[in-house]
Amino acid sequence: MKKSELEAQIKEGRLIPFIGMGVFKETKTEDGEQIPFDSDSMILRLNGGRAMSQRLMYEYSRAAMSLEQRKGRPYIEQMTNHIFTFKPYPMPLVYTWLKTLMPRYVIDLNLDDSLLKLYADRDHFLVTGVSRVMAGYDRFLVYMYTASSQEYKRVDKELLSQMLPILFKPLGCTVPEKSFIISDADFVDWLTEAMGGYALPPFLKTFKNDKSYLFLGIDFDRDTYRMVANEVTLGLSGGYLVNDKEEMSKKEEKFLTSHKIEKFSTSLEAFLKSAE
Repeated sequence: MKKSELEAQIKEGRLIPFIGMGVFKETKTEDGEQIPFDSDSMILRLNGGRAMSQRLMYEYSRAAMSLEQRKGRPYIEQMTNHIFTFKPYPMPLVYTWLKTLMPRYVIDLNLDDSLLKLYADRDHFLVTGVSRVMAGYDRFLVYMYTASSQEYKRVDKELLSQMLPILFKPLGCTVPEKSFIISDADFVDWLTEAMGGYALPPFLKTFKNDKSYLFLGIDFDRDTYRMVANEVTLGLSGGYLVNDKEEMSKKEEKFLTSHKIEKFSTSLEAFLKSAE
């Protein structure tokens, strides 16, 4: 399918952009510091540039859990926030591309505020995931953003509707309130409640049905991201995957086949820069 056809579907709301950390692969701060774009680079940043044991290096959620147990929850939250707020960095190409489309619904697994900056001059809803700190079962917060005042305000989940664009960040965000689903305990809690139906506001539970998704910079090799994607896209009608992996694992191939997701052979950068 041509890129122009995908763009038309995004504008129509039939194809939903779904963004992962791979979009940061070419993104560095002004002094050359790499923004984490995969599990290994995230672990190194969380641990002050030092590698961890092979068992912990398997997936960043394991490493984050180990650091949380040794240094406390505030440490892992502060480190995560520090990574994405301490030094300025250019907006990854995928977000500048989406700026030309301004989708009515976007799912973004990244923890920074790049997506929010795109909609800074437009009223919108923001849904952020939370873990373990919420009373009750819901694992999300709903905000309404007013462009004239540039402020987010918490609102009741029942207010969420197609009235405004919806930005869904299921793993949390640095703003408006720091909230990160990053350690194993976070993911276990979030996924447990997600399977019970408490990770999405009522409106999104039905709105997401029969939608197609364009997965950008997502690596489905690890169980965590596959499970998160499965929960927030239940009822999907297929989709497309663009990332920089040339070879897929058996787990990835099985996931893509069962969800009717077609992987493009092009790299993410080539896809975003192509005219067609």
